[in-house]
Amino acid sequence: MTQEIKRSVVPSHRLSLILTLALFWWINSNYSNPLLLSLGAGSIMLVLYIAQKMDVIDQETHPIRLNAHMPSYALWLVKQVILSNISVVKHIWMGNKSITPVLTTIDTQQCSDINKVIYANSITLTPGTVAIDLIDDQLTVHALDNADIDTLKTGEMDRRVRELEN
Repeated sequence: MTQEIKRSVVPSHRLSLILTLALFWWINSNYSNPLLLSLGAGSIMLVLYIAQKMDVIDQETHPIRLNAHMPSYALWLVKQVILSNISVVKHIWMGNKSITPVLTTIDTQQCSDINKVIYANSITLTPGTVAIDLIDDQLTVHALDNADIDTLKTGEMDRRVRELEN
């Protein structure tokens, strides 16, 4: 990324980082004493200064564009985790004969690296499936049942993760 583009991207990410760090600090400390609030603000400014000196503030380190769509995706993912838990419990009750372990690669349509990681982590969060490897636009996935792979190949999760960037 050229220096001109990088400078135009950084201010919104810097503000987003400041607000996120401030909210995180306040939630964890729950202090409203002026002295402690000023110490918290000072520590946030120190972290921001160090991050800026390390040149690590860019559009990938704190993707502000994901924030608006993340709650709806998180709710959908929780539903998928619950459904997958039910499926795994059924397989446990039915015994070893009910599982057909599969190791396969799945193509992803994600544009950014962070979305690829979110997609791989979402697969791993749903019980019965594990994302093992991510190379370019292909994920290696292990699943307890072939039906889980078929569900992933329909592209619903891939599409929802892609929508996080819009």
